[in-house]
Amino acid sequence: MSKMVLTGLERIKTEPELRENYKGNIGLLCHSASIDSKYNHSLEVFLECFGHQVKKVFGPQHGFVTDVQDNMIETDHFTHPYFKLPVYSLYSETRKPTDEMLKGIDHLFVDLQDVGTRIYTYIYTMTYILEACAGKGIEVIILDRPNPINAESVEGNVLDLKFASFVGRHALPVRHGLTMGEVAKMHQQYWVKNKCNFSVIEMKNYERQMSFEQTKLPWVMPSPNLPTVEGCYTFAGTVLYEGTNISEGRGTTRPLELIGHPSLDPWNFKKHMDLVMKKNHLDGFILRAINFQPTFQKHAGTTCGGLHIHVTDRELFKPWRVCQVLCQELYHELGSEFKYKEDPYEYETDFNPVDMINGTDKIRHWYENRGLYGELVSFEDETLPLYMEQRESILIY
Repeated sequence: MSKMVLTGLERIKTEPELRENYKGNIGLLCHSASIDSKYNHSLEVFLECFGHQVKKVFGPQHGFVTDVQDNMIETDHFTHPYFKLPVYSLYSETRKPTDEMLKGIDHLFVDLQDVGTRIYTYIYTMTYILEACAGKGIEVIILDRPNPINAESVEGNVLDLKFASFVGRHALPVRHGLTMGEVAKMHQQYWVKNKCNFSVIEMKNYERQMSFEQTKLPWVMPSPNLPTVEGCYTFAGTVLYEGTNISEGRGTTRPLELIGHPSLDPWNFKKHMDLVMKKNHLDGFILRAINFQPTFQKHAGTTCGGLHIHVTDRELFKPWRVCQVLCQELYHELGSEFKYKEDPYEYETDFNPVDMINGTDKIRHWYENRGLYGELVSFEDETLPLYMEQRESILIY
């Protein structure tokens, strides 16, 4: 029987000899999912282990308390009413910690639960920290955590840096197959010139192929619209609908697992999509015709017809391919009712939001021109070899 995975945080808590390495003032980047195996919050653990050495706290997108629903809703800095410590938001007027925020810190720990998808911004908050601390004598320590959709599967095209933004800073595929610690290693080895004094406190008992449940760790949602591990699997595909007027299920109790639009006939569309998916040999999931009414965000208060993507075999399921094929079909099924997002996405005004999410404009043209499935696979295949070679050189597990 496999043992429970010990995260970097768990090791800080249970291995006194590790703590001996950190004698100076401490900063901690964390959020609501930064917990140990008994649901104790990371900040509680650090105060118990390091006491008055802990001076400053930092929060990523969605806030230190992880209460902010959506992109482009910034979080203020504040003093925590219980812990009496300053909490600096790195999704505020700045995404990168300022010199003033870093003043007086000797060790900056990063303890964030990622979800394994390029568009999820916590990895970029971490890489901004690595860049901000370079040359300042501040040690950055990544407390590693599992990739909940396994750290083995890689899927989707690698970002074309012409489309770089805060939802894609580095040359990663959509499903990157890395842990936070490994992303940090990639960043230091391949993406920056100015290196940071950094280390990774590795997990124990972790194996790359593990889904989150196999780690035996408790799940706490890392952001408000990922309440389930299943949602992390579908998110690697459904996140692309953020760049369109297709609802990705925000405002329902299963966000990012279902998609829909008020003009869509779910039963006819499901019948059509079953044939398309079968033809393209896409398996490991079932599409279920549904109607749903979002309580907020897109189409709030309006009933949408749509599909719930039920994952039946996580090893076979390819979320990026499935959702790209769905998007192409939705574009043609809905005709003029299908719209790309027109207002800024993640504060960028120069790009179509779908192109930012996809990390290329080729896929949007593929939707519009009814490109063949083989072309989609080619977009993926032609960009992956260099990434896979680099990835192989930095793997921890």
